[in-house]
Amino acid sequence: MKSEQISEHVWCLRTWMVIPLRVWVVREEDGVTLVDAGIPLMTKGIISFIDQLQAGPLKRIVLTHGHSDHVGAITGLLARYPDAEVYAHEIEFPYMEGNKPYPGRKKAAQSVKAGLAKPLEQEGGELANIGSLSVYHTPGHAPGHVVYFHKQDGMLLAGDLFTSKKGRLRKPMAMFTADMAEAIRSSEIVRQLKPKRLEICHGGPVMQPAAQLDEYQAASRAH
Repeated sequence: MKSEQISEHVWCLRTWMVIPLRVWVVREEDGVTLVDAGIPLMTKGIISFIDQLQAGPLKRIVLTHGHSDHVGAITGLLARYPDAEVYAHEIEFPYMEGNKPYPGRKKAAQSVKAGLAKPLEQEGGELANIGSLSVYHTPGHAPGHVVYFHKQDGMLLAGDLFTSKKGRLRKPMAMFTADMAEAIRSSEIVRQLKPKRLEICHGGPVMQPAAQLDEYQAASRAH
């Protein structure tokens, strides 16, 4: 697994398993936030990186959504950091806890043990900040998909809202996306936030993504 510091407070940890897989470590005042938890094979590498960073313990794991390739290291990480808490959007719970199949899937499948995660808090109908990250609901790929924005660093950690190719925005993988039209509508968050850099799970970074958004939306709706 490779690590790279991508802004003052954020590191990307990445591996390759047929497709690229990326998770993110955010240095906080009280320790470390992990955004997404990848696959089980990433567990040892994530622990090793957090220990070497010496920024404090893992305080929280925040999920963009509950698909299995975003939650795989949770069990091993909690064994090492038992006080860490896991958060996801409350809409994801029936799907990731195995009570309902994700839209477009035939069978329900549990990816996170029931009761393990807590719902992201809300304030006045909006998702509340968690650590140094602001949170935005971006449904489509999954009903409760969210993105995390580090405003100080201009860094948008966008999970599976997009894929990318050679620094250009591309649609999320159709096979695993519940509602593609909704996912494309959710891409408007990029215009709202205007991040310097957009990070996604399955692909490389996109710089100044808001400048590409009109082209991305037009191309995505044409196909």
